[in-house]
Amino acid sequence: MTTNEDRVQPNETTVPLLHCVSPEETLAFWRALGFEVTYEQTKPYVYLAFRWSGFDLHYGRAPRGLDPSAENTGGCLVMVDAVAPYHASFTEAMRRTYGKVLAKGLPRMTRYRPGASRFSIVDPSGNTIIFIQRDEPAELEYGGSTTLRGLARVLDNARILREFKSDDRAAYRALDSGLRRHGDSASAVEQALALAGLIELSVALEKSERVADWGSRLRALTLNAQERAQVERAVADPAVLGPWLPDPS
Repeated sequence: MTTNEDRVQPNETTVPLLHCVSPEETLAFWRALGFEVTYEQTKPYVYLAFRWSGFDLHYGRAPRGLDPSAENTGGCLVMVDAVAPYHASFTEAMRRTYGKVLAKGLPRMTRYRPGASRFSIVDPSGNTIIFIQRDEPAELEYGGSTTLRGLARVLDNARILREFKSDDRAAYRALDSGLRRHGDSASAVEQALALAGLIELSVALEKSERVADWGSRLRALTLNAQERAQVERAVADPAVLGPWLPDPS
């Protein structure tokens, strides 16, 4: 006897239905990133549908009183083989449309450090779309790896807070506190990595009052070519370190 379960085929497609506060801003944003609009309706009710590559995003009317700035609207996960090409494509599209990568406020895209396994896009309504590499580590040691000590463990914790929790403020606090506690006993390259992270986070968080001091400390460190390259790879845009990590050539 054939049951209903026997007739179910394992080829389902799940499409997220996200809240939309502003149809006009939502349409403009995803079009700017190169998404195709496959359905567009604003009256008598909102329904928008977008497609890019092999996945879809759909939007419906947001509940009354929803505050996008709280950034707890909703979201979805997009599982991919490699996240770097996605971030590069959206970076190019943002620069082409807006003249820059949208890195703060709404909408925005989080940084991507080479080798990272995820990044996020936060849309105009405060939804978070997270692109995740399929072979991302299943377990993470929040607080930093227990196999590391001192500033090295702080750096690992800050990396996890940024790349997996998307919590720049917590990463900033961790690096600031960790550098005070462990900076004197840390190697020059560990100090440089912490200072570079603080400079980059200060730009993202608009907390520029201490950047000059951190930059002066970074410039005073002696780094070889390999260590310098390591510090540059640790930030999404090495240009942010330009005044304090000048090209030795």
